[in-house]
Amino acid sequence: MAFGGEIMVVALGVDEAGCKHALGLRQGETENAQVVTDLLCDLRDRGVDTTRPTLFCLDGSKALKAAVKNVFGDNAVIQRCQFHKIRNVESYLPKKLQREARRRLNDAYAQTHYDDARRLVDETVEWLRPINRDAASSLEEGLEETLTVIRLGLTGDLRRFFRSTNAIESLFSRVRQIAGRVKRWRGGDMRHRWCVAGILRAEDGFRKVRGYDDIPQLMEAVER
Repeated sequence: MAFGGEIMVVALGVDEAGCKHALGLRQGETENAQVVTDLLCDLRDRGVDTTRPTLFCLDGSKALKAAVKNVFGDNAVIQRCQFHKIRNVESYLPKKLQREARRRLNDAYAQTHYDDARRLVDETVEWLRPINRDAASSLEEGLEETLTVIRLGLTGDLRRFFRSTNAIESLFSRVRQIAGRVKRWRGGDMRHRWCVAGILRAEDGFRKVRGYDDIPQLMEAVER
């Protein structure tokens, strides 16, 4: 999150009861792998179990993925944000083709069965290739990770929650709103304090994840 001219990296977690928790924060010049790794190592040192398979919802940042893999290794189960993927593909296309690309991908991501979703995404890659090779390559990059929630068998509200990074982006929006009255930043410590205060205020308004009754089934699927 860009905050006061610097980058704040925040980890948001969901527990077995479906409650959301702001787990940690790191402040840096950029969202690089070292900053994110330090954040995850701090979570590990404070009791987060890195030896259990864990579902991570990430955008397309290579730094985030590298850090998650570095700390959690093969126990990291990654879901790439489907909305980010669609926007990335659209950015390569003229406006007259963006709607069709979005329709195709939304159709694929709405499938109940993995094989159907994979087939439709592959067909979209082939549709894109003669139009714009870079758009096709953008879709292929991390393609499998955009289908994780389908492969895990998630449905309904729980699938809608874990398919994207909307939850953390909603948190960021609330933090920026709380700090919106600040017109002059006096050093990194002030940024850090305001960001933490905003996160704590936002956390007071957290509600349980919709579909939380299905979290035990999600945990079993991740373990498998």
